Amino acid sequence: MPSFDTALEPNFVELRNAVEQTSKEIGTRFDFKGSAANIELSEKGQAREITLTADSDFQIGQVKDILLAKLSKRGVDVRFLDDSAKIEKDGGDKVRQRIKVKNGIDAELGRK
Repeated sequence: MPSFDTALEPNFVELRNAVEQTSKEIGTRFDFKGSAANIELSEKGQAREITLTADSDFQIGQVKDILLAKLSKRGVDVRFLDDSAKIEKDGGDKVRQRIKVKNGIDAELGRK
């Protein structure tokens, strides 16, 4: 029975660059002036996570749109992002969403 191994992982250098470009654009855009909009990439070993913080759900959506545009311009497939996490309250009137960066194929998906 033939078998094969696949290694699916995003280009983490380009991912980091896209997050930094998104952060810069948030800082320069007029509609984000005076808001708490922020994007951050955290790396814990192999697990990577992007945290979006903003004043409202609408701003979270705008930040996510900017991030997806920057990722696609840099050639990173947006299917590596798992944005199924819900938007949660983050103290005061701020909201936060955590987006996990997939690395490889899940065991269940690999069996299928």
